[in-house]
Amino acid sequence: MSTDHDLTVPTTEKRSTMLAPVALSPENRTQALSAMAEGELDILVIGAGVVGAGAALDAASRGLRVGLVEARDYASGTSSRSSKLVHGGLRYLKQLEFPLVFEALRERALILHTLAPHLARPVPFLFPLQRTGFDRLWAGAGIGVYDLLGAGKGVPGHHRHLGKKKTLKLFRGGKEGAIKGGVLFYEGQLDDARHTMMLSRTAASYGALCANSTRVVGFLRDGGKVVGAQVCDLETGNLIDVRARQVVNAAGAWTDEIQNMLGGKGKLKVHASKGVHIVVPRDRIPSGVGLITETEKSLLFIIPCPWSDDFWIIGTTDTTWNLDLAHPAASSKDIDYILREVNSLLKRPLSRDDIVGVFAGLRPLLAGESDDSSTLSREHAVVSPSPGLTIVAGGKYTTYRVMAKDAIDAATRDFATPVEPSRTELVPLVGAENYEQMWAARARLAASAGITVERMEHLLRRYGSAVTEILGLIAENPELAHPLPGGERYLNAEIVYAVAFEGALHLDDILARRTRLSIETADRGKAAAEFAAKLIASQLGWDQVAVKREVEHYTARVDAEIESQRQPDDHTADAARLGAPDVRVSVATTE
Repeated sequence: MSTDHDLTVPTTEKRSTMLAPVALSPENRTQALSAMAEGELDILVIGAGVVGAGAALDAASRGLRVGLVEARDYASGTSSRSSKLVHGGLRYLKQLEFPLVFEALRERALILHTLAPHLARPVPFLFPLQRTGFDRLWAGAGIGVYDLLGAGKGVPGHHRHLGKKKTLKLFRGGKEGAIKGGVLFYEGQLDDARHTMMLSRTAASYGALCANSTRVVGFLRDGGKVVGAQVCDLETGNLIDVRARQVVNAAGAWTDEIQNMLGGKGKLKVHASKGVHIVVPRDRIPSGVGLITETEKSLLFIIPCPWSDDFWIIGTTDTTWNLDLAHPAASSKDIDYILREVNSLLKRPLSRDDIVGVFAGLRPLLAGESDDSSTLSREHAVVSPSPGLTIVAGGKYTTYRVMAKDAIDAATRDFATPVEPSRTELVPLVGAENYEQMWAARARLAASAGITVERMEHLLRRYGSAVTEILGLIAENPELAHPLPGGERYLNAEIVYAVAFEGALHLDDILARRTRLSIETADRGKAAAEFAAKLIASQLGWDQVAVKREVEHYTARVDAEIESQRQPDDHTADAARLGAPDVRVSVATTE
């Protein structure tokens, strides 16, 4: 399968001019917290997942004074653990939810061609037919409507019906007796963690004050009105009062937890559904396309890895999770389910020995609404349980921008001075500006930097036009052009860059989200941990003791995750995962 960006349809969308990118450096974070403690913000956003980061960008690009706080790391929850797809929601057609599908397809096109062409791309998928007549009728009709709703919405071509021979020619690893034919169509994909982080960085470039590792511990009240929040800087333990005209809770799976700080009954209840995926080497499934089909319990995806041509991502599960929200654990039962379902379609079955990575995330689904919110959208909801507080919940990754817009519209509705309308459909993320031109010039850029064209393509797909910042680091220190020991897919410069420009504060931030070593190496990144920690020690003020502590924390995290994946069920898996303490454990202190 072709993996370059030649599949991308040139956009005719008008783009806004990108402001000079702001580095999410440790110094920027310190300055942001200091600035948040002074004066009053227009909007304080809680949670730097994709919706919270999108809300911060939406508000900041309207000219508002904005703060964004996140208890752990950018995209550390659901937004780094999705199926890595930007799609229209094919399954919504069964419920005849045509407006939702149309909206998602429109957002897919914006992400692919206007907002993040450096991070997202269209890829071909196959819907295999296991019962020739019924499946072809249902899939053909459904995907045909999908095409119709998405006409001109960002992916090349229309769906095509394939016979058994052509289907198995594309999906060479398919089991002949199980597959009778297929329907070929396109979807979009992206690296969710990098996309969310770049949303946050773009918000900062529009003036938002962004601080990860900053936990909300309570609300500031003036009578019955919320006027801000008290936050704890988990890196120092200091408490800070952040005042704001409106607070927007975009905490995803943590919505209820934040909502409960108000006391009394909340307007929304979020149900956490666990989705597990496994990562296997690309050569284990010979295929030129990805695969999407249905099982009795969920959807099954075999997805080309968006950040590396060397892997498939396979999932997913859909089960209720009532345990630790920060670290949902994949059990042996989850992994067995995925292997069983995917092996029903494969000529050569996968085994546990083929798995190099596993990740589990929580979908924050709306579980119910109060009488006051019974008319809210079935896709996502925006409510105000108290004056001064707006909550946005539900939805899905692809429509984050619409959710963010609705949240900021609701939060600013009663402002004395009307605010500008949302303009984020025209705001490209950091790295998008001039990306296509730089991709065309990748051979020249590689020669100038003294690296291979393949390595330059890897950098462009991860950083877009912001690759010039990476190349600047290498120009200052040529040693940074060397591959990372134990994680040779990445350059040393990328590890340094993750701290200097992308807000990483801990080793886990780098190995699990800025890179994906935690799910794309058999040792889950342990071999690279010590060298990476030493690379960034001076930037973060770590001495030898701190370096040793970070490596031990990361190693314990990996060991606990692997142990959890050996456990038979959710409760035992959760207990095993909680055997590793979180690296962010500061206790708040007042000065």
